[in-house]
Amino acid sequence: MGRMSGPYVVRGSVSLPEAELMWRFSRSSGPGGQHVNTSDSQVELRFDLAATKALPAVWQARALERLASRLNGGVLSVRSSEHRSQWRNREAAAVRLAALLAEATAPEPRRRRPTKVPRGINERRLREKKRRGETKRGRSARDW
Repeated sequence: MGRMSGPYVVRGSVSLPEAELMWRFSRSSGPGGQHVNTSDSQVELRFDLAATKALPAVWQARALERLASRLNGGVLSVRSSEHRSQWRNREAAAVRLAALLAEATAPEPRRRRPTKVPRGINERRLREKKRRGETKRGRSARDW
C-alpha cells in the first residue's frame, strides 16, 4: 500500500512520535459490500496525553485542561471509519488527532481592550434616527 505520511506535526517543530501512538483496528460499518465483512478498516488511535514527553509541559497542561471531557484515564482517543481502506482511515485519524492537539495547545487569543464609542459616531446615529422619525411622522394620516 505505502508508507504512512508521518510525522504528524502538532504546531511548529512539535510532532507526534510514532512510538507513543496506539492503534486498534476493527470492522467498520458502511459501504463496501462483502469486503466490509472481512476487513478491519475502522481505526481507533489512542494517545496517552497525561504521560507523553513529546509536548512541552505548558502545552500538555493546557491540553489536559481543555480536553478533559474527551480523556479517558489521561488517554485521548480518535476514531475514523469514513474510508473503505484501513490505510486512509489511519491517515484521517492521525491528522484529526494532530489538529485536535493543535487547537487544544494553542494560546488564548489576546483579550479585546474595551473602548468608548466616539462621540461623533453616537451623534451621527442620533441625527439619523431623528431624520428617519421625521420622515415617518410625515407619512401619518393625521390631517384627514
